[in-house]
Amino acid sequence: MIKVANLCKSYGSQTLFDDVSFNINLKERIGLVGRNGHGKTTLFRLLLKREEPDSGIIAIPKNYRIGHLEQHIHFTQPTVLDEACLGLPEDQEHDRWRAESILFGLGFTKEDMARPPAEFSGGFQVRLNLAKVLVSDPDLLLLDEPTNYLDIVSIRWLIKYLQSWPRELMLITHDRSFMDSVITHTMGIHRQRVRKIAGGTEKYYNQILQEEEIYEKTRINDEKRRKEIEIFIRRFRAKARLANLVQSRIKTLAKTEKREKLHKIKSIEFEFTPAPFPAKILMEVDDVAFGYDPALPKLFEGMKFTIGKNDRICIVGKNGKGKSTLLKILAQRLQPLSGQLRAHAMTRAGYFGQTNAAELDLNKTLEEEIMSADPNCSQQRARDIAGAMMFSGDEALKKIAVLSGGERSRVLLGKILAAPCSLLLLDEPSNHLDLESCDSLLAALDSFDGAVVLVTHNEMFLNALAERLIVFDRDRLMVYEGSYPDFLKDIGWENEPKLTAQPEDGKLNIPKNNQPDKKALRKARAEIIQQRSQTLSPLQKKVLELEAAIADGENERHRINELLIAASTKGDGAAIAALAKQDRELKTHVEKLYGELASATEEFERRAKEFAERLND
Repeated sequence: MIKVANLCKSYGSQTLFDDVSFNINLKERIGLVGRNGHGKTTLFRLLLKREEPDSGIIAIPKNYRIGHLEQHIHFTQPTVLDEACLGLPEDQEHDRWRAESILFGLGFTKEDMARPPAEFSGGFQVRLNLAKVLVSDPDLLLLDEPTNYLDIVSIRWLIKYLQSWPRELMLITHDRSFMDSVITHTMGIHRQRVRKIAGGTEKYYNQILQEEEIYEKTRINDEKRRKEIEIFIRRFRAKARLANLVQSRIKTLAKTEKREKLHKIKSIEFEFTPAPFPAKILMEVDDVAFGYDPALPKLFEGMKFTIGKNDRICIVGKNGKGKSTLLKILAQRLQPLSGQLRAHAMTRAGYFGQTNAAELDLNKTLEEEIMSADPNCSQQRARDIAGAMMFSGDEALKKIAVLSGGERSRVLLGKILAAPCSLLLLDEPSNHLDLESCDSLLAALDSFDGAVVLVTHNEMFLNALAERLIVFDRDRLMVYEGSYPDFLKDIGWENEPKLTAQPEDGKLNIPKNNQPDKKALRKARAEIIQQRSQTLSPLQKKVLELEAAIADGENERHRINELLIAASTKGDGAAIAALAKQDRELKTHVEKLYGELASATEEFERRAKEFAERLND
């Protein structure tokens, strides 16, 4: 058990902790929450003794081992497996199967085991560091944003791994669903204090909110009572017969502790501005293919789908399969090798990419960058957006060059807020946000009057937003018409890693599905769903087009009818004859469209029923 008592820590005029005390007890898995800059990472550094507190005690038992995920990359071994095995405790140094098991769970393949660590991307190198700390089997495991470089399948594996963690754990993450799936306790840094409760983040935040509401009501009542006492003292101080009462009130006032009004804590406030859009379809993707190297297989091909004016589409799958590339094509930052991308003339897209920060002008101020997003953005509007992104007052005059990576990401989001758009294209926008800011972003996306296409590994966003999915899995790309929970139930992820126990022979076998019939059924089900999407999407598009054409026809008939009334009032026979002819022709056309709509709707329902029966079978 770790005991922290009367801890204080400041940097200059900024106080992070003031007289903080808490314990980390046996087998507790603690989620550490708090706004960015309030001291979460600093608390980790204090526990690791990489920094010293200004005052207070951190008591750690003798021989108690603390493991920490390192972001610093430094490898010494020739292969991935050898490097991961460096983390094994001395008494387990021959249990290489444990390192293999964790590497497989984090997305490495059997072929990767013999490759040099330097050959991998930065994200996979951080995964290797994560494997080293997991395999080291510490008494206390400290994880600071472990999901940042993991894909959704590896995140799901890590959740299962940490749920079975037998000792103590402290976790910092912006992914609330990940945190709540793992932790037994929530510990928050709030107003320079630390509070720990049993349970998840929602319980913690509700308790904080309730306590602050009670505090504010009590403060207002106390202030009202104080003013009443002060008025009594001033009014009757000079009256001798009331001297005892006045002195009593003075003593009461002196004993009453004055409650200070709670200062407002900065928080990011998202509110996307919708651009007017009159049509139903923003964009059509028709038979699109793309690849970076002609000598290698394409990342995807035959991609077909439409983006409607209020769609919520999430792009999901393992890293390196083409999710960000597809989003760049939709944002028209890349051109497809073949196929067509047809955007409506009035489509206005706001694009947030993982590498967009490099496009910011280092010599501009934050305010100037936000104003550059829209010619109609005033200086005051830019200041308001900067404030919403937690750059208050003159902080908006900071040069881009001095901002951190997370701050530059907030500037990019601010630029999207500045420009009205009908389509949001967002690639992992929550990576540099804290839990509260993620909640604000999710609420803004949910209420946005436009379409959202989102690349994310955050299952909270997927569960709350996704109405359609573009899935990179099983070495192909598919469009799934439905929610994320429905996808997990209908199809699920192929070869999702499972936790494995030590084999009797001491050698690790790559986890295999021991139910081949079930796997075959899931594969067949996935193929039917893919066929359903390819068949029903064009039919659904045709129904929408016919409905729009009928609406346009009916509106035109209404306009002609008004003109007929006006012509009749004037007694204009020629105009009446011409308009009546137009109305007859238009009526015939609209009736024909109604017939086509009935046939198309019947065909759609018939084929949908066929696919439903095939899926039930």
